[in-house]
Amino acid sequence: MKYPWNDRAGKLSVIKIVALVAAFVPLLLIMTSYKANILGPRPITQAIHETGDWAIRFFLISLTISPLRNIIRWTKLILVRRILGLTALAYAALHFTLYIVDQNFNILRVASEIWLRVYLLIGFITLIGLTALGITSTDGMIRRMGKNWNRLHKLAYPLAALGVLHFFMQSKADVTEPTLMAGLLLALLAYRVAKAWDLDLASIPKLVAIAVFAALGTALVEYAWFALATRIPPSRVLVANFSFSHSIRPMWWVLIACLIPAAWAAVKSIKGGEGRKINPLSAR
Repeated sequence: MKYPWNDRAGKLSVIKIVALVAAFVPLLLIMTSYKANILGPRPITQAIHETGDWAIRFFLISLTISPLRNIIRWTKLILVRRILGLTALAYAALHFTLYIVDQNFNILRVASEIWLRVYLLIGFITLIGLTALGITSTDGMIRRMGKNWNRLHKLAYPLAALGVLHFFMQSKADVTEPTLMAGLLLALLAYRVAKAWDLDLASIPKLVAIAVFAALGTALVEYAWFALATRIPPSRVLVANFSFSHSIRPMWWVLIACLIPAAWAAVKSIKGGEGRKINPLSAR
C-alpha cells in the first residue's frame, strides 16, 4: 500500500512528513483557539477568514516548489508539491463549509449571496478550479489525461490570481497580506516566464532582476488597489513605501524574499569556485 509519507520508491520521506505536519498545524491552531474561546466575538466568522487565508498561503507555497527546486537544485523538493496543493484545496473546502455553517445551512441563501456578491463569486470559482486540480492530481489521472493534464493545470496561476483578488476584496482596509501575496505571485509568474524562455533560474543577475520586478510590481498593485477600491489617496501609499518610520511596506518584504534565492545562488557559486581551485601541492 502506498502511504502519503512515502516517496515513489515506497521509502519513508522526511520532507513529506514535514509537509504533512505543516499541513495540519494551522487547523490544530484554529481548533484550539475555537475551544479556548479566543477567536473573538464571532468565532465562526474568524475561522472562515483564517481557513481562507491558509488556503491561499498553501496554494502559493505549492506554486513556489517548482521554481525553487530549479534554483537550489534539490529534486526531492517536488515530492511535497502535491501535498501542499491538496492542503490548499482542503482549507478552501473548509473555508466554504464554514461559510455554509455561518449561514445556518441555508443553501439557497448561500447560492444567492454567491451570485449577488462579486468577491464571493470569485472565491467560489477559485474553489471549483482548485477542486478540478485536486481531483486530477493523482498519478492515474496524469496518465489518463496525457497532454490535457498539462493544459488543465496551467490554470493554477489564473486561479491563484483569482484567489488573491478574493483576498483583497474581503480584506477591506488592511490589505497588507493580499499585497504581499500579489507580489509573490508576480515573482512566480516571472520565474515561469524565465523557464518558458529556457533561461537559467540559477543565474544571479536574472534572480535579482525578478526580485526587483516583483517588488516594483507589488508597489504598483498596492497603488492600483487604493486608487480603484478605496478613498485613500494612492499617492500617499506609494510615497509610504520609502518611509520606514512606522512599518516596512509589502514591496520591501517581497524584495527581501525574492533576493533570498539570489543570495543562495551566490553562495553556491562562491563555494563552487573554491572547490574548483587547484591545490598548489597537486600542481607540482
